[in-house]
Amino acid sequence: MTGKIKTIGVIGSGQMGNGVAHVAALAGYDVILNDVSSDRLKSAMATINGNLTRQVSKKIITEEAHQKALKKITSSESLEGLGSCDLVIESATEKEEVKRKIFHDLCAILKPEAIIGSNTSSISITRLAASTDRPEKFIGIHFMNPVPVMELVELIRGIATDDATFEAAREFVTKVGKQIAVSEDFPAFIVNRILLPMINEAIYTLYEGVGNVEAIDAAMKLGAHHPMGPLELADFIGLDTCLSIMQVLHEGLADSKYRPCPLLVKYVEAGWLGRKSLRGFYDYRGDKPVPTR
Repeated sequence: MTGKIKTIGVIGSGQMGNGVAHVAALAGYDVILNDVSSDRLKSAMATINGNLTRQVSKKIITEEAHQKALKKITSSESLEGLGSCDLVIESATEKEEVKRKIFHDLCAILKPEAIIGSNTSSISITRLAASTDRPEKFIGIHFMNPVPVMELVELIRGIATDDATFEAAREFVTKVGKQIAVSEDFPAFIVNRILLPMINEAIYTLYEGVGNVEAIDAAMKLGAHHPMGPLELADFIGLDTCLSIMQVLHEGLADSKYRPCPLLVKYVEAGWLGRKSLRGFYDYRGDKPVPTR
């Protein structure tokens, strides 16, 4: 497949999926963006257009590149629309049962030589690959958020991933302008194995009353030169995603240091998921974010 990938399928049109579609189209690939909701697909195309426009205004790309990229993307509300793809990247919700069902249904549609990639941020690639008819053509391709801005992609091989699939994925990631870090197939891989326990510890710091939201975020921004405080970052990632990753770490590594903070669980149970629900550790419903604790 190396050098033969021309059409990319992206399953899921949320912030990660539309970002993957954005960079793939800008790199010259034909992209089919899939979601079960036509409204979400329309919203995703508006987001992609807005992000491309921002890149033009910052002179990162030309207006011609902007228009070419938009023409490269088509949308589909059914998996059947992905049948012509050479590589399909799943970017659905971070729930293993949902992903496994998608892969099971997808395999009936894809051509035999097509590669499947998952943008999972924490779940075992080997286990996900086992739910397909082509574990040797399955690989983890984990983009960082926001995809158009962040330079890194983690590549994760499952136990069965063959060399041709790895090289094809490496070529794709390079062509879309990203740098590669190769991770072994351990829970949460490299970035989230380090990042999410830090965020979880920040939530424990809030839970235990060591500092309030503003103090914790200011401490890490001013004291460690982090561009975003850990609680602000958790809201940006999505508190449900943070909880899912911590649960994968806790269950996969069987170490109490990865136990999700009860306050994180409580916020997710309340539906306070961060920016996407307009409330998390900050309330985003007004003119500017206001801490909720």
